[in-house]
Amino acid sequence: MELKTLSEFLKYSEWANGELLRASRSLSDAQLDQPFDMGRGCLRRTFIHIHAGEHVWLQRWQARTETPWPNEKEKDSVEVISTQFAGTYAERATFLSNIQSGDLGKLVTYRDSKGSLFKATLGEMMMQGILHSTHHRAQAVNMLRRAADTLVELDYMMWVRKPV
Repeated sequence: MELKTLSEFLKYSEWANGELLRASRSLSDAQLDQPFDMGRGCLRRTFIHIHAGEHVWLQRWQARTETPWPNEKEKDSVEVISTQFAGTYAERATFLSNIQSGDLGKLVTYRDSKGSLFKATLGEMMMQGILHSTHHRAQAVNMLRRAADTLVELDYMMWVRKPV
């Protein structure tokens, strides 16, 4: 995988997360916390989890000790969660500006939040961060449709396609 491609998917991921959050801003607490038998159990917890995953994978890419996962039962507003995403995106942009394509094959050793030691290439870890979010966004789209009858189109082509 090329750095340019990974960076493109990370930009798409940022856009897609933003679309979901924008579509959810007017939801009530009852809608955000409506229980579902999928993913993290409700839309709010899924948003918190997506952000936590992106933040934790960034720390792992940097071989930093990761901070504990947040309590997904918190009642953070969509606005607060959006602000948290923005901070992670700014930190990620700085990280990406300091790596080269050759860095993707380098082994990175990291400890997860339980203290277990792992090793993987930076490229593999970046791909995991992208796929983790994609998986949970699909769940969030489904929850949003059910909780608020709101359809959000997150297809990659919706992001890249330009009107003619």
